[in-house]
Amino acid sequence: MNTQKLLAAGETAIKEAVRVTRKIQEYVRLADSIIKDDLSPVTIADFAAQALICRLLNRDTPTIPIVAEETSSVLKEPSNQRSVKKILSILQDDGYNSCFTNQDDLFSSIDLGGQEPSDLFWTLDPIDGTKGFLRGEQFAIALALIEKGSVKLAVIGCPRLFIDDDPSTKGYLFLSQKNRLSTRINLQTDHSTIAHVSEQKNIAAMRFVQSYESAHGNLPLQLRIAEDLGFLKKPVQMDSQVKYSIVACGQAEVYVRIPNPKRPEYREKIWDHAAGALLVEQAGGFVTDISGKPLDFTRGKTLAANHGIIAATPSIHAKIVDLIKNYSELSVVSL
Repeated sequence: MNTQKLLAAGETAIKEAVRVTRKIQEYVRLADSIIKDDLSPVTIADFAAQALICRLLNRDTPTIPIVAEETSSVLKEPSNQRSVKKILSILQDDGYNSCFTNQDDLFSSIDLGGQEPSDLFWTLDPIDGTKGFLRGEQFAIALALIEKGSVKLAVIGCPRLFIDDDPSTKGYLFLSQKNRLSTRINLQTDHSTIAHVSEQKNIAAMRFVQSYESAHGNLPLQLRIAEDLGFLKKPVQMDSQVKYSIVACGQAEVYVRIPNPKRPEYREKIWDHAAGALLVEQAGGFVTDISGKPLDFTRGKTLAANHGIIAATPSIHAKIVDLIKNYSELSVVSL
């Protein structure tokens, strides 16, 4: 396995998807979204990004299966023909007219992501944070390569991310490889720097980030964790794996995701965490579930062996794990 070539293939695919989705976000609205069977929204950008990324990965790494979030099934419904035409128009106008000549090209490209986890596979979230995307706020395009349960490399595109010491109007790309330092690339200047977690030791000065959507976690308990630890700054709510990205580049020290008690059966999807977890780890941070167990990517499409997420700097991670063990409402975790 030539890791550098695989990373280059992933980088190319995500850069192209960032460019396309940035354009789409300028005019897409809630009316352009489709509600899936699980009641979550999906947009033309999700499908356009997945079709494009899967097509490019299949061209450059044809023997590696892709496990992605979306399928074309909902687009095939007669009521969604308008969306199909929009997606084709976007991709064709962006220079991919030879790849997407008709709806069958679109559907087959999206469904390249419908494969199953194997010894070596890509996992993709084409638009992580769809609701944030629809609000014109943060979203991420996240790709990871997993080999025998170990995340080997990751590429995350964050088109709306702004960092104080390096402002950009085009966001950032984050690259990670196992056992190598993570990097961030300014998509406006193409300037690359090492990504490293914060070295802040003063808990009162630390920053805490959590999901924007209440359905994604136990927000009251997460707030309690921040207060019990002694955080003085109010937790920042943010969509998608952008949360991992800002921890990895020192803009926050902690990302905690406590499972929503109203959904005790829910298990996290691998495409929501694989890329972000590797990014933070290779930037010097720790990523585990809330009991301190490493994330287990050997269980198919979900993190079936894990409960919740803690991504944090070394100075605070163990303190969070120890604190959570004292919460009676989380003392018994059934997996």
